[in-house]
Amino acid sequence: MAEKKSVAELKAIASQVRRDIVRMVHSCQSGHPGGSLGCTDFFVALYFHEMNHDPKFNMDAKGEDLFFLSNGHISPVFYSVLAHSGYFPVKELATFRKINSRLQGHPATHEHLPGIRIASGSLGQGLSVAIGAAEAKRLNKDDSYVYVLMGDGEQQEGQVWEAAMYAPNHKLDHLIATIDWNGQQIDGPTAKINDLRDLRAKYEAFGWEVIESNGNDMAGILAALQKAKSLAGKGKPIMNLMKTEMGAGVDFMMGSHKWHGVAPNDEQLAEALGQLEETLGDY
Repeated sequence: MAEKKSVAELKAIASQVRRDIVRMVHSCQSGHPGGSLGCTDFFVALYFHEMNHDPKFNMDAKGEDLFFLSNGHISPVFYSVLAHSGYFPVKELATFRKINSRLQGHPATHEHLPGIRIASGSLGQGLSVAIGAAEAKRLNKDDSYVYVLMGDGEQQEGQVWEAAMYAPNHKLDHLIATIDWNGQQIDGPTAKINDLRDLRAKYEAFGWEVIESNGNDMAGILAALQKAKSLAGKGKPIMNLMKTEMGAGVDFMMGSHKWHGVAPNDEQLAEALGQLEETLGDY
């Protein structure tokens, strides 16, 4: 694992990642900027500070932490962070959603893109996959962490709750799950579509250790991930309920489900880039 970045360095990387996101989605006029922007700080904290991972990449990942993206439609943020972490050239971000690109709209394994361990975007499956990985690591006597990110709208999928029942029952206590709790899904606010109600109470009732965090505060994210690690190894999986703002970093995209899956036009791109500092150089 590379040297851990400071909070200031992490914020600078996050600014560049947000620039990448809006440029990628604008370039092909397709994709999901809202959730990608909202989860940028989390991805940057995970890959540049918390996770023990190797950009040389092998699927066995013995002795490494693992990350699975369940809500695969936020692939722009995932691709940008992987590229800046050294998994593949940053210039490849320019191929996002283009014909014959390895950077498909939803991550896919048949393209053999380094850093991608599962095809994702069929919502509801990521927690189950992470459970399988956690079981495998336990069998291999590997106490590395297994991380998974889900969307809050995704909690409306039944498979999530089958997995939520399984993990505590089998004491998968090196599993750290996070929910992007932005209150928005493609058709509107989650409270109107199918209200999630008290997620903390639900996961605690299933036997999880639950923490809450602010996903758009870098120091807060780091503290939450450290807290999650401190709770590992005690017989319970950990759930991080992470409050975020959809579209965080771009004021006209913030807080609205309308930017779940809409690309900015030329004028909107210019406005967004004007709010985001170029810190690592645009691809």
